[in-house]
Amino acid sequence: MQQIETIIEKAILVGVNLQNDPNFHYSMEELSSLAEALDVTVMGTVTQNLERVNPSHYVGTGKIEEIKSFIEELNGNLVIFNDELSPSQIRNLEHDLEVKVIDRTMLILDIFDRRAKTREAQMQVELAQLQYMLPRLVGLHASLSRQGGGTGGGFRNRGAGETKLELDRRKIEDQISKLRKELEGVKEQRETQRKKRRKNEIPIVSLVGYTNAGKSTIMNRLLKKIGQEDNKQVLEKNMLFATLDTSVRNIELPDKKTFLLTDTVGFVSKLPHHLVKAFRSTLEEAREADLLLHVVDVSNEQYRFMMDVTNKTLSEVDVEGIPTIYVYNKSDIANVKYPLISGDNIWISAQEDSGLDELIEMIKQHIFSNYVECEMFIPFERGDIVSYLNTYAQVKETEYEENGTRLVVELKESDMKKYESFVIK
Repeated sequence: MQQIETIIEKAILVGVNLQNDPNFHYSMEELSSLAEALDVTVMGTVTQNLERVNPSHYVGTGKIEEIKSFIEELNGNLVIFNDELSPSQIRNLEHDLEVKVIDRTMLILDIFDRRAKTREAQMQVELAQLQYMLPRLVGLHASLSRQGGGTGGGFRNRGAGETKLELDRRKIEDQISKLRKELEGVKEQRETQRKKRRKNEIPIVSLVGYTNAGKSTIMNRLLKKIGQEDNKQVLEKNMLFATLDTSVRNIELPDKKTFLLTDTVGFVSKLPHHLVKAFRSTLEEAREADLLLHVVDVSNEQYRFMMDVTNKTLSEVDVEGIPTIYVYNKSDIANVKYPLISGDNIWISAQEDSGLDELIEMIKQHIFSNYVECEMFIPFERGDIVSYLNTYAQVKETEYEENGTRLVVELKESDMKKYESFVIK
């Protein structure tokens, strides 16, 4: 039986530092991590300082020779550029370098494609991929032309190629509109779920942040703290975009207070525009939140840049003006004092389970400010009220008297109004 040879992708990374961007070197490191996330071996890096990119080749023409000799020297078979390239740039570069050329956008789309587990995430990624591909179909023109058959020379062949191109374009456009329709249906389901939550008055806390900042770890440690069974745990891995799917978990605290914790996809710099648009409905979970937990990997020296990227991306999907707690995670590696609270900032180590109790207290102060404490007297024939309060409120004292039950209880303001006639003080 013939063995299929696996081609090992060996890449040269290329980046242009435009107008002395202070985050350029980190962006190149991140590109290397993105490539490694797809099992690509990074052989070397070529960079260039420019005021503006070259419209035909992205890099200056002199750099093309340098990249070419680098490919030959290191036996590379792939070149990855650190920005989104135009269709003509990809075409020109592949022609001159004689190897496969991809850009940062294609790389991120490919990672998302591999990581998507649920049908919704898969549809969102496919939609972004197709929207990216559509304007780049022209680049396939040459190979498509050769697929035309029959006699009559090049003209007839070219016509067949163009017909194939039109067919492909139509297929892609049809698939895009089909996916949009399906995702619209999923969006409506989400909206129904949100309405139900709003009706139940359950506060929503949403975890947001850069990829690999530790959002899933925080969610899992909080679930463990409240004794949630293992099957509620979410994937937790030290890699870029480990989770794409929005997880929603119900957190019930010992004092009967309940909130929903949602975890959204992590961000990265230069996140493709089509991808942000495709994941819009998922990211809208954060827009419905009563409180955001902006998780920051404080051990990374670029953490302020990561915070800026997260805030900018949230703003793109209209997630603005929501109360936010900044959770500086991985403080144990950053050699900073933790657990520590300063205003709406907290330094923790989720991995070491340090600072989570303090974080829960901060969350409670934000989302349960509508709770009040009062004393009530409930006649014995209204045992249903006592039963409701024992389930949905924190009963601090219970005293049985001749005609009923006297309670000291902490409960929602709306519940107190509902049973106002039983309130003594």
